[in-house]
Amino acid sequence: MFARITTYKLKPGTVEASEKMLERIKPQILALAGLKHFINAVDADGNGYIISIVESEEISNANQAKVAELWQSFGEFLAEPPKPGGYRVIMNESVG
Repeated sequence: MFARITTYKLKPGTVEASEKMLERIKPQILALAGLKHFINAVDADGNGYIISIVESEEISNANQAKVAELWQSFGEFLAEPPKPGGYRVIMNESVG
């Protein structure tokens, strides 16, 4: 498995509007090939992290064009471009 961890920064006062946009494009996000888990967390200052767990690095890389298209939906809310990183998953467990 492969994790794409992306940091992002929202413009001040846009957290709620970006949450509404996220809800609108949620079906497109969840339809990404090989996606197993998706977590988007943001604080009150607009500093956010996305953790997506995908079947493989190859599938994650193949999704890049679609992911870039999805990020364009947030263009008006972003204070700076998102910064993705890729990691091999060495543990993925759920509790409860």
